[in-house]
Amino acid sequence: MKKLLSLLLAGALALSLAACGGSADTADTAPADTGAADTAEDDGGPGADAGNNADTTVDENTAKAVTVGIIQLMQHDALDAATEGFEDALEAHPELNVTFDCQNAQGDSNTCSTIANQFVTNGYDLIMANATPALQAAAAVTNEIPILGTSVTEYGVAMGIENFSGTVGGNISGTSDLAPLDQQAAMITDLFPQAQTVGLLYCSAEANSQYQVDTVQGFLEAAGLKCTQYSFSDSNDLATVCQNAADENDVLYVPTDNVCASNTEIINNICLPAKVPVIAGEEGICAGCGVATLSISYYDLGLATGEMAAKILNGEANIAEMPIEYAPNFTKKYNADIAGELGVTIPDDYEAIAG
Repeated sequence: MKKLLSLLLAGALALSLAACGGSADTADTAPADTGAADTAEDDGGPGADAGNNADTTVDENTAKAVTVGIIQLMQHDALDAATEGFEDALEAHPELNVTFDCQNAQGDSNTCSTIANQFVTNGYDLIMANATPALQAAAAVTNEIPILGTSVTEYGVAMGIENFSGTVGGNISGTSDLAPLDQQAAMITDLFPQAQTVGLLYCSAEANSQYQVDTVQGFLEAAGLKCTQYSFSDSNDLATVCQNAADENDVLYVPTDNVCASNTEIINNICLPAKVPVIAGEEGICAGCGVATLSISYYDLGLATGEMAAKILNGEANIAEMPIEYAPNFTKKYNADIAGELGVTIPDDYEAIAG
């Protein structure tokens, strides 16, 4: 019996030692498993995916939340394109989580003021003002919230700044849709060399329209043409004024005027039957009632404005020091349908308006 007990104790001791040895072996192999996991991450395996997902979550959670108010004077192709480009530019910045509040004033400057006041009350981080009356309305209600204008022709005129140097200062900057007005005037003399009289049609409520027609008139009169300005206060008297202009002139010039842009059908229904060609300040007006224009891309102008906004919202730029930016490219374009109906020969360096 004593011999049997001794044998059983010896066996139990042996089993105990074997079990400890197994645990030691398992512990020794654990680092190898960890190394395999590291290798999987380096090779882009499941471990790497988990790491990337974690990083993305951190980026999304740490993106700066901002709210941008957009005041668009009215709906027409040029202003719509500028707003679209602005939003696209900001949405391409992952470090910014942007909420847009886009309001259309339906052509009413008083509504622009109401919208601007609402944005200030809500404490928005930035205001984009699309067109001159929208910019003026925003500037009148805040000198603290950054304001970026776009589709504004001349900021000195819009803001009442004499001897404008290119930087507004304070809380205002933006982009300009000003095309070379001397080249627009030259289109009239180049395409219609027999013309003697030019009517300049514009809305008197838009300061930048007045600036454009005054400037173009100077170039045309220097070329020996007789010019007459035809202003209307709103769309209600556009037809009457346009009819007078068409009756009394060989050619009409229409600047980048928002009311004209929204009512090209009225202008075309008068000028086309009268065989009076229209040279337009921008592509949208030309597509509706014009023969030719020297045009910019309003979408690209909006993109540039959006990039300015990103710099401001990220703290990379001081709006007070940001000069007004201008469209880099201008394209001679023509309306093939109207040019054909009027029998106007278009030079080869003009590009047909699509659609």
